[in-house]
Amino acid sequence: MDTEAQNQYEARTAIIKALAHPSRLFIVEELQKKERSVGELTEMIGSDMSTVSKHLSILKNSGLVSCSKQGTTVLYSLRCPCILDFIGCIEDVLETNTESQLHILKSCRVK
Repeated sequence: MDTEAQNQYEARTAIIKALAHPSRLFIVEELQKKERSVGELTEMIGSDMSTVSKHLSILKNSGLVSCSKQGTTVLYSLRCPCILDFIGCIEDVLETNTESQLHILKSCRVK
């Protein structure tokens, strides 16, 4: 693999790693619906504000989330809604895996 390809794969990996936490996936899905403040997300997730802020920082640094200030409130929004297509693909994989496991289970129960 050449250096350019290596850099491309590393950049992709950074985005996938940013999504690799249940709270961050939740945040992405909520931000798809509307802009949210740290306080709103903290209340929804049930974590402390510093933890949610860290999650938002990771998502922001990966380029998935942006923020804007309205008065004293910072609102976060989803920068690239197309990431939800990737999440939808993950759901498809989960469904396919479940169907395969059910098929195996049914074949094991054949008398």
